[in-house]
Amino acid sequence: MEWLILAKALLLGIVEGLTEFLPVSSTGHLIIVGDLIDFNNSTGKVFEVVIQLGAILAVVWEYRARFTHVACGMLGREPASLRFVSNLIIAFLPSAVIGFLAIGAIKQYLFNPICVAMALVAGGFVILWAERRQVDVPPRVHDVDAMSKLDALKVGVAQVFAMVPGTSRSGATIIGGMLFGLDRKVATEFSFFLAVPTMFAATIYDVYKNWHLFSPADIPVFAVGMVSSFISALILVRWLIRFVSGHTFNVFAWYRIVFGLIILASWYFGWVSWSI
Repeated sequence: MEWLILAKALLLGIVEGLTEFLPVSSTGHLIIVGDLIDFNNSTGKVFEVVIQLGAILAVVWEYRARFTHVACGMLGREPASLRFVSNLIIAFLPSAVIGFLAIGAIKQYLFNPICVAMALVAGGFVILWAERRQVDVPPRVHDVDAMSKLDALKVGVAQVFAMVPGTSRSGATIIGGMLFGLDRKVATEFSFFLAVPTMFAATIYDVYKNWHLFSPADIPVFAVGMVSSFISALILVRWLIRFVSGHTFNVFAWYRIVFGLIILASWYFGWVSWSI
């Protein structure tokens, strides 16, 4: 029934918006929830990518003043704006190149709930380690505009690991940034900014490759998913910046570990028939 499909789109949009910028893996959650509600066919896979655009537009809206300033600064050859854009390009390139070469194989072999669960658990322990390390080794970069090109490249390399579903794009860039000397707030904000070119490129590429799967009947479904993703992501982004000012990411690490172990246990004991 059409209302049921729209309800599934609404649910997945909310899941996307609430998880895209947390270090818990939005793709992993979409794979797991999509599998549970039987929304994991070929069109569903494209839907999961397209609704990420709604979450990215939330970042563009929230930081519209910053992006407008950078655009105007580029026209005026302002050094800070030129450095900001060049850092985004440098950080974007590693995942763009590796993604173009390997995304087909990654989707074929790793896009299933069990791989996601294992990545969730492994990533949780990495976050705990990174948080403990930042206590022992204080960060050296306390402003996004103070990042060097090498800092940007290191974050870009870290983002490559996010191609494994369950790793988390935001988790890889934030935790990678923290390990490379960025403080928690700077790493989080740069992750937001880097998401814009990364996810725009991923969405455009996936739509181009799977154009034959679209039909006019899909428009309401995609619209519901994108709008719900935009609204929930906007709420989450505003909350997260306040949260990281006074808290660690340990709570998300333990969430990943517990959630991943539950998925693995349900598969091992046959409680849920996950697709593999």
